[in-house]
Amino acid sequence: MGFDDDRPIWLQLVDDFSRRIAAGEWPPGSKVASVRELAQEFGVNPNTVQRALNQLDDRGLTATERTAGRYVTTDAARVQDHRTREAEDLVDALITAIRALGLDQAETEALLHTRWYDKEKS
Repeated sequence: MGFDDDRPIWLQLVDDFSRRIAAGEWPPGSKVASVRELAQEFGVNPNTVQRALNQLDDRGLTATERTAGRYVTTDAARVQDHRTREAEDLVDALITAIRALGLDQAETEALLHTRWYDKEKS
């Protein structure tokens, strides 16, 4: 993962880990890799990873079991709500960018429809 110098690394890790949960790469109930393993994978300080994981705990997306490690929540509704918020954020960013190009809603919907099906074929 390439980090953006304009944002703290721990926030970028929060975004990446959150996306993994939303996308099902870290399914509900799955064990999260250890802080050390994640720090090694991303080439960052373990304290940075710990800070990111604490944020996921605060959001209720993960929970730490004292002797067993950290797990993704099994609360399917919480994961679905998170997934929906992630998707809404992406759509909001897309709308902002498309409007900046001067496209209207009808043009955007037509483009999205065409590209959606083109991507399914490839």
